[in-house]
Amino acid sequence: MTVPSSVLVVGASAAGLSTAEALRRKGYEGALTLLGAEPHPPYDRPPLSKQVLSGTWDPERARLRPQETLDRLDAEFVLGDPATGLDAAERTVRTASGRVLRADAVVVATGLRPRALPGQDGLAGVHVLRTLGDAAALRADLLESGRVVVVGDGVLGAEAAATARGMGLDVTLAGPQPTPLALQFGPLASGLLAGLHTERGVALRLGTAVSGLAGRDGRVTGVRLDTGEVLPADTVVVALGAAPATEWLAGSGLRVDNGLVCDSHCRAAEGVHAVGDVARWHHDRLGALIRLENRTNATEQAAAVAADILGEGRAYAPVPYFWTDQFDAKIHVHGVLSADAEATVVDGDVADRRFVALYRRNGAVTGVLGWNMPKQARVLRRRLADAFWDPAESDRLSAPLAAGSPAGR
Repeated sequence: MTVPSSVLVVGASAAGLSTAEALRRKGYEGALTLLGAEPHPPYDRPPLSKQVLSGTWDPERARLRPQETLDRLDAEFVLGDPATGLDAAERTVRTASGRVLRADAVVVATGLRPRALPGQDGLAGVHVLRTLGDAAALRADLLESGRVVVVGDGVLGAEAAATARGMGLDVTLAGPQPTPLALQFGPLASGLLAGLHTERGVALRLGTAVSGLAGRDGRVTGVRLDTGEVLPADTVVVALGAAPATEWLAGSGLRVDNGLVCDSHCRAAEGVHAVGDVARWHHDRLGALIRLENRTNATEQAAAVAADILGEGRAYAPVPYFWTDQFDAKIHVHGVLSADAEATVVDGDVADRRFVALYRRNGAVTGVLGWNMPKQARVLRRRLADAFWDPAESDRLSAPLAAGSPAGR
C-alpha cells in the first residue's frame, strides 16, 4: 500500500484532532490539513454540560491542546469554514467560503447536529447544547432565569438538569422515558438515577412526550406536553439527541444512513475514512453496523483510522464505553447495556450508591456498569473483551467476583 502524501481531516474536534495526532505519532510526515466548521481551536465537548455550563471552568480550559502543542503538529488548521461538498472519487472537499481542498486521503469527522423542537427557531430562551457558543449562551440565560425545563431524558439532558439544579435553579426534566436513561441503563440504574435527581430537587415529568413550546413576545414561556399541559419556563434546554452531520455529503456517491457507512476498517470508499460520532461502521464482533457517540470512541477510532491510512490497520471492534457525571454520581458503562437485560450486582451495594453490575442477555454478559466504582468497572472492561457475547466466558467473568477476588474489591 502506498502511504498518502496528503491527508485532509474534515472536522477539527476531538475525533479529527486525535486522527491527526495519531498519524504524527506513527511517523507520518506528509501534508496534514484539518478543516473545522467552528472558529475555535479544538476543544472537548463533555465539559460543556457540566464544568463550562456551571462556571467552574473558564471556556478556555475546555481546549484540547494549548496552541504550542497544536503548532508542533505541523498541520494546517482551516477553521470557521464548514465543508459543503465532497467528491469522493477525486477526494476533493468544497467549503462554504468557496475553498476547494484536495488530498490523497480524506477523513470525515464532522460529528453531530442537535435535534430541535418544532417552533424553536427564533424563540429566545430556547437552547441546544453542542458547541462552546451554545454553552456560553445557555449559561448567560441560566444566570437570569428562575425556572428551567430540560427536554430530553438521555445523558445530555440529565447532565444539564443536574448542572442547572446545582446552580440553584428550579429545574424540571421532561421526556418520554419512564426514568432518566431508561433505555441505556435499564430499570436498576435508571431508577436509582431518578431517585437521585428527585432527592436533589429536580422535578421529573417523564413518561410523556413533548409536543412543542409556548411563547409570548418572541420569548419562550413554557414547554407543551402531549397531554396539553404546559410546563412554565424562563429557559428551555432541548436535549433530544443529535443526528450525524452528513448533509454536506449529498451527491458524494457515499452511502449515508444514520451516519457515513463504512466497513470494519472505517473505510467509506477508497481513500475516504470516517471517525467519531459521524461514523457508522461494521463491528465484526457484533456482526452489525454501529455508531458510537462518546468521547472515548473518538480517540480509539482515530487511532484505528490513522493506522489504516498508513497500511497498518485491522478491523476496529472495541468494547463500547461511556461515562456520565451527575451530582455526586460517577457512572461508567462498558459494553452494551439494554433495558431488557438482567442486571446483577457483583460488587458493592446499591443502597450505598457504590456498586458494579453485570448485564446479561440470553445468558451472556454484554456489559458492565460501575456506579462510583470506576476502578472496579475498568478491571472488568479488560476482561469483558474476552467475554463479549460468549456465555462460557461470561460465566468465568462473573464467578471470581462472587468469590471476592481482587477484581471485585
